[in-house]
Amino acid sequence: MQPKLANVPDDLQHLFPLTPAVFFILFALAEGEKHGYAIMQEVSVLSDGKFRMGPGTLYTTIQRLLELSLIEETATEAGGRRRYYRLSRTGRVILKAEVARMEAVVRLAADRKLAPQGGS
Repeated sequence: MQPKLANVPDDLQHLFPLTPAVFFILFALAEGEKHGYAIMQEVSVLSDGKFRMGPGTLYTTIQRLLELSLIEETATEAGGRRRYYRLSRTGRVILKAEVARMEAVVRLAADRKLAPQGGS
């Protein structure tokens, strides 16, 4: 059993560790609202091209994040072709908790000489 993450609601603890699709979508929305295609482009930039997701994965994951209230739909372009999304307050808490979890893993790996030490 995994230890509880601080500030994360009990009903969302099961999400950790976040899947790459969930993590990168939340990360892509951290700086502001975006439509789906812009999210896909930002994910490619954030992952240095190492993580790619097609429209099926993107929109299935977006729907799940909407249902979990981790993101919110902010606007729909005239004609309904583009929908814009942003992080919710809970989504930001989840993203910060995942980054903190990752930082702890990297520190542990460095302590065990499994990762490069910073500043050397």
